[in-house]
Amino acid sequence: MADHYEVLGVDRAATPEEIKKAYRKLARELHPDVNPSEDAAERFKLVTHAYDVLSDPDQRERYDLGPQAGFGGGGAGGFGFGDIFETFFGAAQGGRASGPRSRRERGQDALLRVEVELQEVVFGTKRNIEVDTAIVCETCAGSCCAPGTKPVTCDICRGSGSIQRSVRSLLGNVMTSSPCGTCRGYGTVIPNPCPTCAGQGRVRAKRVVTVDVPSGVDTGMRLHLPGEGEAGPAGGANGDLYLEVKVKHHDIFSRNGDDLLATLEIQMTDAILGTTSTLPGLDGEVSIDIKPGIQSADIVTVKERGITRLRGGGRGDLKVGIQVVTPVRLNNKETQLIKQFAESRRPVAPEFSHFQQGLFAKLRDRFLNI
Repeated sequence: MADHYEVLGVDRAATPEEIKKAYRKLARELHPDVNPSEDAAERFKLVTHAYDVLSDPDQRERYDLGPQAGFGGGGAGGFGFGDIFETFFGAAQGGRASGPRSRRERGQDALLRVEVELQEVVFGTKRNIEVDTAIVCETCAGSCCAPGTKPVTCDICRGSGSIQRSVRSLLGNVMTSSPCGTCRGYGTVIPNPCPTCAGQGRVRAKRVVTVDVPSGVDTGMRLHLPGEGEAGPAGGANGDLYLEVKVKHHDIFSRNGDDLLATLEIQMTDAILGTTSTLPGLDGEVSIDIKPGIQSADIVTVKERGITRLRGGGRGDLKVGIQVVTPVRLNNKETQLIKQFAESRRPVAPEFSHFQQGLFAKLRDRFLNI
């Protein structure tokens, strides 16, 4: 049997990329569609078989170990604990294997991150996300074969996917079973791999996935999209796609569960006399009713103007922390009016109270204690 490394023209220490590159070069020269000669057809089979073995890490390791590892040997080789377990608990029971394995496998799951604006979280949104993933090869429709061809039964294992051999042991002669080195356990070989996907049945491509981002999601949550992951080899089922949500920072509004939080600055006169302010919110205008005598760090709650709850049941509230702004530059007339106002009220002496780390500490404590 020809040496697989010599067939591909690579060194025994060649990397997987070097082996793949050598195979593709020879396949382009020897493919029956390009070179119809019988000699080229035979060499193409040898090249394909060599690549099948050396491109699989397990098969390559067994091949490098030689016939004593059971690769291509037909005689009685060494017998170890692995053979004993395989004999009594595996496929060797009754001298029959479990059958060839399928080329089709489920594709891998994928995890991506999607960023959404805070206002999109209020009612939910739709997003079109471009995904770089594996899709079914359009040329071969996942069959792994060049158009007009199909897999053929392996002439070594005759379609069983495994090789049985008799070995001597302390218990006498027993039959063991191992995957066929020619077909790698599939029971069939592909003499004419698809030129587009190199016999994998899938290719890398970009596609767009439409995602329904529900209301109420928060940073760190994951959305599960069944069947939107990578296509499996040989037309196998798709894996799943998981999207990890990140809600972007907003300059005005922040979030506490399903409630929205904001701070509203008002003038001292509005705090004394009261007023009503209409301001833009995340989903339209919001009317804030300021009662006379309101203090800094007081909370005004606007019902049902927060975020729609993740599993339904209405919306949270908008909680507005008040900051009373004291004027620092007064003209003479304004100063005289303030003095008259102060003189008209009963004097109240300043006194100590519990220490607070400014307005934001008060707001934080009140937000948390509501």
